Amino acid sequence: MKIGFRIPSLTKRIAARTSVQRVIRHNLGFKAPKGMGWVTDPKKALYNRVYNRTTSSGCLFFLMGLLGVLLIGFFLRF
Repeated sequence: MKIGFRIPSLTKRIAARTSVQRVIRHNLGFKAPKGMGWVTDPKKALYNRVYNRTTSSGCLFFLMGLLGVLLIGFFLRF
């Protein structure tokens, strides 16, 4: 299980959009209601729940750092 920043992968993104499971679920209409991941795939649902609670986006920290630098520069001018 990864803890820390999420690093997007272009190859995994393309593979997910062109997979057989996606075609079956979205084009043929075999879909479960939202929130029913525990019924369809409990292992994946548990993994996703832990992953989403333990990882964070690097963008948020970048913006906070940028804001801090701007504020420090603003206060040093006076």
